[in-house]
Amino acid sequence: MKILLTTRLPKEGFNALGEHELIIPQSPKFTTEELMQRLPDCDILVPTYDYKITAEMIAAAPKLQLIANFGVGFNNIDLDAARERHIKVTNTVDPVIEPTAEQTFTLMMAVAHRTAELDRKMRQTSDITIGVMNNLGISLYGKTLGIIGMGRIGKSVARRALACGMRVIYHNRHRLAAEEEQRAGVTYCADKMELLRTSDYIIPMVPYTQATHHLIDAEAFAAMKQGAVLVNTSRGAVVDEAELVKALQSGKLWGAAMDVYEFEPKISPELLTLDNVVMSPHIGTGTIDGRIAMCRRVAENIIHIYTGNDDVDWVIR
Repeated sequence: MKILLTTRLPKEGFNALGEHELIIPQSPKFTTEELMQRLPDCDILVPTYDYKITAEMIAAAPKLQLIANFGVGFNNIDLDAARERHIKVTNTVDPVIEPTAEQTFTLMMAVAHRTAELDRKMRQTSDITIGVMNNLGISLYGKTLGIIGMGRIGKSVARRALACGMRVIYHNRHRLAAEEEQRAGVTYCADKMELLRTSDYIIPMVPYTQATHHLIDAEAFAAMKQGAVLVNTSRGAVVDEAELVKALQSGKLWGAAMDVYEFEPKISPELLTLDNVVMSPHIGTGTIDGRIAMCRRVAENIIHIYTGNDDVDWVIR
């Protein structure tokens, strides 16, 4: 089989595929034109989360049987076009859990303690004065964390929060079983708006769909506590960025920390001017270990599909 990668990824992660032909770009990514030239001969396409796979691309690949997405999200793929062609789609769920949870918690601590802001100011100015009542942040200990979407990443974030002495509440479309809640140490909040009113820190952990577009909107910001913190490592458009800017500028929020952006790769220019925002360039899963593990999971999905093993991260069967 010919397996076409849109992006240069660690080749060692695909060793399990043996003699199958891997087509990997020499540059960081294939251009759209280069990809279109190679699609007619490919059996399996491996796109990264930041590479848009359009209906036109799918139509240009008559032999395509599987899109093995490199990432947990799949909003980069025209799923309707894939379904119409009966093309299977998979993603990589397990390898992204811990790196994303680590980055989420890192960002939350950084905005609470003003780490990025103060580091920047110490390097760029002489205005920082060390003193008992200077440069104060806010604590995590004893505060309430509200997680919207208690999936595997949400549970991993919750473990870290509990270890820091936080109370964790969550909102889901479907409540977890009582035993699962007890194991996770979390409390269900049936009303999303009540979670927003109650939480000191708020983290949406949902996939991006039409239903979650602007899940955090003007009404949501209005419901939040004065001085709340928002952290987003899910998908950019889950948050209405224009309303986020207003909430930050007005002082409604203590701060925000973001790894994803509504108009990615473009960043709303107002965010770049605000000291109470911590930003990272969509690196939630970005560790060397994590990238290799994701490659291995892509390879496992491919092998399991073709050997009839049902241990597959399905998006479309």
